[in-house]
Amino acid sequence: MEKELIKVHPSDNVAVALKDIKQGVKLLFEGEEIEVISKTKAKHKIALTDFNVGDAIHMYGVLVGKTVKPVKRGELLTTENVKHQSDSTTGRTTKPEWVAPDISKWKDRTFMGYHRPDGQVGTANVWLFFPLVFCENRNIEVLKEVFEKELAYHRPSKHQLMLRNLMRPAGEVAEAEPEVEDNFFGNIEAKFITHQGGCGGIRQDSASLARLLAGYVNNPNVAGATVLSLGCQNLQISIFEEALKAINPDLKKPVLIYEQQKMGTVEDMLSTIIKESFEAIKEANKTERKPAPLSKLKLGLECGGSDGFSGISANPALGYASDILAALGGSPILSEFPELCGVEQELVNRCVNDNDVERFLELMRTYEKSAEDAGSGFDMNPSPGNIKDGLITDAMKSAGAAKKGGTSPITAVLDYGEYVTQPGLNLLCTPGNDVESTTAMAGSGANVIVFTTGLGTPTGNPVAPVVKLSSNTELATKMPDIIDVDAGPVIRGEKTIEEMGEDLLEYIIKVASGTVKSKATQLNQSDFIPWKRGVSL
Repeated sequence: MEKELIKVHPSDNVAVALKDIKQGVKLLFEGEEIEVISKTKAKHKIALTDFNVGDAIHMYGVLVGKTVKPVKRGELLTTENVKHQSDSTTGRTTKPEWVAPDISKWKDRTFMGYHRPDGQVGTANVWLFFPLVFCENRNIEVLKEVFEKELAYHRPSKHQLMLRNLMRPAGEVAEAEPEVEDNFFGNIEAKFITHQGGCGGIRQDSASLARLLAGYVNNPNVAGATVLSLGCQNLQISIFEEALKAINPDLKKPVLIYEQQKMGTVEDMLSTIIKESFEAIKEANKTERKPAPLSKLKLGLECGGSDGFSGISANPALGYASDILAALGGSPILSEFPELCGVEQELVNRCVNDNDVERFLELMRTYEKSAEDAGSGFDMNPSPGNIKDGLITDAMKSAGAAKKGGTSPITAVLDYGEYVTQPGLNLLCTPGNDVESTTAMAGSGANVIVFTTGLGTPTGNPVAPVVKLSSNTELATKMPDIIDVDAGPVIRGEKTIEEMGEDLLEYIIKVASGTVKSKATQLNQSDFIPWKRGVSL
């Protein structure tokens, strides 16, 4: 018999509806009858006990809210009767103890990657073009048009052909384009980044952007870079070069840097850039994929467009894959600090080093204070889409989001712009904003990113392939063009979290080896948004 409700943790006093339930329906749950008082949509929560005003609500075994109105057993929890509430922590209460998953079937597995001189291994081979300042965005766009037309010809999309046909006289139909080679080079592709930073803001923002861009150059998926500078901006070439040296003092990748105010006309500058970049790309194309152990994977863990199923299917499945990778010596990366609110104690207790305990708590306190000083707060993190699909408090959303990080010990805590060097689970301070977070993880070295979603999002990244894992089959069926793997079988009881996690890891290996292109890559989705260190939730 198909289940209607699930309780995530034994100590929870709420349950999640696994399908739509009509008002007045009586269910047998945990050996007792419960009458559903309110019409309840799938993914939303109902009370398993009577609540008075101010009573604590627990889900995932942690405090996720408090009642602001009386709530009866079987009644729907909403933003009208529940408000955000989370536990606070001041330090470690236990030492990390971890039972690692069985990795016997994985320890000799490899992926086919691009080996770099510093020992890192890429899952892609990208030549990256980017500006140090927004004034150079137009020149980057010109270079993008030139290189994409000649090196990576894209046939017109269905929508382009539709418009062409609409523009033709009645009865005439545009002929299909002939089949041509997609990529002039077989082992490398050119990618292009633009942004709105580098000048005009505070100097700290420019320094932060320099660290982020340096991280992109150092990312193992990047073979080399062409960098454009105007000359007079805050983010000087010297600042970028210092940031690059701080990350990798012995960088052996080619990095071509051009300063417009020293080069004369735009045409002369672009001609020089095109010639020299083409020769460098041609040389980088000689690098070929070779076997590498799974320990060389740095896996970004992301969620966005989350729903009420994300924390019980997709996120725990990704968490199990993360645990396997951590046990193998790989480096999973858990970010989105506003979405760790309420689970700080668990994360603190998982930190291997005491210094990381203090650093994590200080980063969380500083971030939350900056949000409050701007008239906001972590409690305002859930989006309208989150709330509509059952995530009605930030702590409830956070407790489910943190499941992406599995249960492994935390070996490092990093601030925004710092590079991952430690094997094991790394915590990286980023906003919860999807693109700002994925942008940061790639800048910290992620060579693959898995993005869980319950509502759907097309987000991708310029250098790191992004794999989409849906929390439910309805989404995977509705948006097959953006979803790579479906965790819906977990909701239906057809697969365990462990089985789903292993399926996901198999898919990650295929993407890392280049035998499968993620849907975001197929859509050429290359989103890049740096975090201005003001307030961004």
